[in-house]
Amino acid sequence: MTDSVFERSEGRLAGVDFGTVRIGISITDRERRWVSPLTVYRRRDSRADADFFRTLVHAEQVVGLVVGLPVHLNGQESQKSVEARRFGLWLTERTQTPVVFFDERFTSREAEELLRERGHMARKKKQDRLDAVAAQVLLQAYLESVARVRHEGADGGSAMGDGGGSLDGV
Repeated sequence: MTDSVFERSEGRLAGVDFGTVRIGISITDRERRWVSPLTVYRRRDSRADADFFRTLVHAEQVVGLVVGLPVHLNGQESQKSVEARRFGLWLTERTQTPVVFFDERFTSREAEELLRERGHMARKKKQDRLDAVAAQVLLQAYLESVARVRHEGADGGSAMGDGGGSLDGV
């Protein structure tokens, strides 16, 4: 990966938990020290979706989007991976904002655990919250992976480390 907004240590990133009906979104602070769930967007049509994401990128001053890439447990990409990659390309075209993909294998499970620890809530509210928290878990894991890669690179180790996700951009 060449020098990009993803290699810098400042500028807000948004995590995107892709779905065909709902999209969970999380956000970092400018220094990328913390991540919080932001919202869940219910998809409508291409034009409304594009308007939503352009507004999000502008209003939140997002410099890069981290899109979850659903892969099988063995690391192989799935049909949903193809859809997520297509969506990431669409996001880049519509928002003029770079996208990177990151392995989201365990984000929903971890998000469910976090919500379970926080108590009960109505089913619909829980599902919406789950998508936003999954985006938060995704983005936090991405930031930790980037930090690990930087640390290993500084120590003379492999620049890509032992994994944790795909750092390939669109």
